[in-house]
Amino acid sequence: MTTSSVNPAVRRVEVSTSGASYPVLVGAGAADAVPDIVAGATSGRRVAVVSDSNVASLHADSIVEALVAGGMVATLHTFPAGEAFKVRKSWATLTDELLDAGVGRDACVVTVGGGVTTDLGGFVAATYMRGLPVVHVPTSSLAMIDAAVGGKTGVDTRAGKNLVGAFHAPRAVIADTDLLSTLPKAFYAEGLVEALKHGAIRSDAHFEAVRDGARGLLDGDGRGAASIVHDSVRIKADVVAADEFESGLREILNFGHTLGHAIESASDFAVGHGAAVAIGMVLEARLGERIGVTAEGTARRLTEALEPLDLPPADGLDLERVLAYLLTDKKVRGGRPRFVLLERIGAAAVDGGTAHDVPDEVVRTVLVEALN
Repeated sequence: MTTSSVNPAVRRVEVSTSGASYPVLVGAGAADAVPDIVAGATSGRRVAVVSDSNVASLHADSIVEALVAGGMVATLHTFPAGEAFKVRKSWATLTDELLDAGVGRDACVVTVGGGVTTDLGGFVAATYMRGLPVVHVPTSSLAMIDAAVGGKTGVDTRAGKNLVGAFHAPRAVIADTDLLSTLPKAFYAEGLVEALKHGAIRSDAHFEAVRDGARGLLDGDGRGAASIVHDSVRIKADVVAADEFESGLREILNFGHTLGHAIESASDFAVGHGAAVAIGMVLEARLGERIGVTAEGTARRLTEALEPLDLPPADGLDLERVLAYLLTDKKVRGGRPRFVLLERIGAAAVDGGTAHDVPDEVVRTVLVEALN
């Protein structure tokens, strides 16, 4: 893969997969390498750029222009912005557009946007013509830190989040931290939740770095952003390399997500993904403390670290609806939800497995305390 146009200041993390490895390029100006990287990812010259209606004019148009200037035939395909549109209907519309445009098997898909775009566009790439190469250009902190890395793609259904999808590793992820300058603080904060999660499950030092740098990052600390994104990607890359298809260790990346996804879905996505996962992390730490798996004080440390992010609460949610969505989680076994728990900050509890059964009455009690 050609990376001759990459700024020397851009840092690189390799993500190993069963088939090959791919680079995640992190830093200011990384997007300058898009044409060279896409040219190396496909045998043809055709590129389908997928973006949402908000990001298209901010970043995707310029990516298309750069690809065309680099000798590619690039077309832009957009869908309405928002989690509510990460659904099969959007997948069908996008794939039909690619068919109508004559996009063939020698093409490459480039996603430009946040986690919704990398999930949806990645799923289009995974299924179109039985699989096209994909390059992700994440434009949100959440997508750079988490969603674009690891090869998980998919869409939501009425039953819950990400229940239809595929594993489809990208050829590259290009995390240009300059693109974060257009991101509203609230969305930036949601990405930092995922960075804290990576620290919580794997590195106390990274957890502390995110906590200590949160206010500066939200105020535009570009160098700090590049460092946080790089270190978070490195943590996720290590986990993905050990368990690409989420059959064991990789489940620890779902810390906070069992309850988080249920809260997000029960709110009809009024509570954003990052805010829901933040609540989920604190509540799952409380679950662990209640059953003696998690060290006392862990939930308090999480709460304190999340405070500078000023995330909205999950007020007014219906308890029974949240409990119902728990049963649609991908980790459900034998009709029971399972939870990723911490041993302490910096270490997931993995003795006896990565996901844990928690008594129903404990789950209900913790949710009642949180939602009332």
